[in-house]
Amino acid sequence: MSRKPELRGRAARLARLLPAGGGHAARTPFVLLVVLLLGGGLIGLLVLNSALSEGSFHLDDLQRDTKSLTDEEQALQRDVDTYSAPDALQRRARELGMVPGGDPAFLNPDGSVKGVPGTAAQQSSARNPVVRPPEVLALTRTTAPATSAPAAAVPSAGTATPRIPTPRIPTPQAPAPTPSAQPSSTPGR
Repeated sequence: MSRKPELRGRAARLARLLPAGGGHAARTPFVLLVVLLLGGGLIGLLVLNSALSEGSFHLDDLQRDTKSLTDEEQALQRDVDTYSAPDALQRRARELGMVPGGDPAFLNPDGSVKGVPGTAAQQSSARNPVVRPPEVLALTRTTAPATSAPAAAVPSAGTATPRIPTPRIPTPQAPAPTPSAQPSSTPGR
């Protein structure tokens, strides 16, 4: 009674397609393949997650650097705007001893002069003393001897603008001739 019923027709054809018996031996490689794929996927996800975390830290560092550089740029731009403001330029010009210019004259393309030039307004040295900026002081210290200041570096009370000394650049000279190359002159000839 434990006999299998005989299959006919369509059921018989389907039964021939399925292997009979030995199902345990075919399952072992499949299970190993699935376990290896799952393990490889988990390791791949771990490596990918680590790389993304490292990239995130690097991105945070770059954003912090960008923010600090942007703040520095804005501070420098504020300084430039402050120094280039008209009132600041006028104040610095007065400190340097500059005075407003007179009426300008213009040269036409044919060489004729249009307008009459005016002289610069004279300022009294008592009202606006000449204050020399640190750049000029440093320049005079490096170019002048320590014992005396050059006359061109110290402005007089009646001058409109101070003179800044220009550093002297030594000019190359030809080498002196050797004594053997000079003709000898004897006084007794």
